[in-house]
Amino acid sequence: MSALSDDEIRALLPHLQRFALGLTRERMAAEDLVQNTLVKALDAARDDTRSLRAWLFSILWHQFIDGERRRKRWQAIMTLFSRAEPFAESAEHHAIADEMLALFARLPADSRALLLLVNVEGMRYQEAADTLDIPLGTVMSRLSRARKQLQHMTEGLPAPVTLRRLK
Repeated sequence: MSALSDDEIRALLPHLQRFALGLTRERMAAEDLVQNTLVKALDAARDDTRSLRAWLFSILWHQFIDGERRRKRWQAIMTLFSRAEPFAESAEHHAIADEMLALFARLPADSRALLLLVNVEGMRYQEAADTLDIPLGTVMSRLSRARKQLQHMTEGLPAPVTLRRLK
């Protein structure tokens, strides 16, 4: 096991940056990817029998794949909530996605949890009920309510007033 030296990092940095830019096609995203790769590499122990270059490229690749999975999950959320096609990479779509995430964040925590479990993670209603330890009927009513709230927020309509019976 050996630590990374500054000279080794400096020698491989342009190669990592080029690889990251080829994967992300965005300079800032590539810089973030390389930075995350180096942080992970500095925290990990390396087997001396493996090439440093191959090891760093492997870390970068796995960081990229993990990021793509996260991005696709969020795109699934945005697609479900906006009923639109998956977003193309543009400033306008990023602004819309940010706005949708802000609206999503305004939902109560239990609603957000259910939407994430069912719509993003793909859980069946019963699985979500078991996960959150609530009845199946509660899952269905909370999901319905959360979807309606999001729809009203995205259409600029006021959220419906929820009336509760007081005894």
